[in-house]
Amino acid sequence: MRMLDNKIYLASNSPRRRELLRQVGVDFELLLLRNDCVRGPDVTEIAHAGESPAVYVARVAGEKAAFAFNSVQLRRMRARPVLAADTTVTIDGEILGKPADPEEAARMLTRLSGNTHQVLTSVAVHYDGMAEQFTQVSQVRFAKLSPAVIKAYCATPEPYDKAGGYGIQGVAALFVEHIDGSHSGIMGLPLFETANLLRKAGIVI
Repeated sequence: MRMLDNKIYLASNSPRRRELLRQVGVDFELLLLRNDCVRGPDVTEIAHAGESPAVYVARVAGEKAAFAFNSVQLRRMRARPVLAADTTVTIDGEILGKPADPEEAARMLTRLSGNTHQVLTSVAVHYDGMAEQFTQVSQVRFAKLSPAVIKAYCATPEPYDKAGGYGIQGVAALFVEHIDGSHSGIMGLPLFETANLLRKAGIVI
C-alpha cells in the first residue's frame, strides 16, 4: 500500500545515511535515538559475549527499528515505515567499533593495513505488522599504510564516529585497493537492498 505522503521515519543519527537516502530521492523525517542520557542509550551497541559480527549487527539494527517503531506508536505519530540500520567492521572475526581516541584508531588502522576486512550493514524496516531486515556484507582490502599516514589520518576528525576507524567517503578512500560488495553499504546504507525493503513497505522509489 502506497503511503499518502511517501515518507519514512529514519531512526539514525548518521549524516551519511541521510545523504544516501536523499541521493535516491527518499523523503524522511528524523527520529533520533538517544546515545547519551541519564537513563542510558535507547539501544545499547555492545556485543554480547560470543556474538558473531553478523548476529551482532542484525540484532542492533533490529532493536533500533523496534524501539523507534514503538516510540511512533506510543507518541501517536503519523503512521509511516521506520528504517534503522547498523554498520560494523570485522577482521578475523573480531568486531572493530568506533575508536575512542587516536591510539585506538591507530591500532585499528594498523590491523586493517595490507589486509582484507569485512563491512556489515544491517537494515531493518518496521511498519504495520511488517518487520523486514537484510544484512549486506562487503569485502574491503586496504593498501599497506605507513605509520606516518596512519598518524596523519588519526589527527583528522574522520575516524572517531565510524566503525573500524575510517570513512570510505573521506580521505580513507585512498586506502582502499579493492571492494567486493556495496560502496553505499560500506558508507552505512546499502541502497539497492534498502530500496527493496522500502518498496515492500509501500514506499515508491
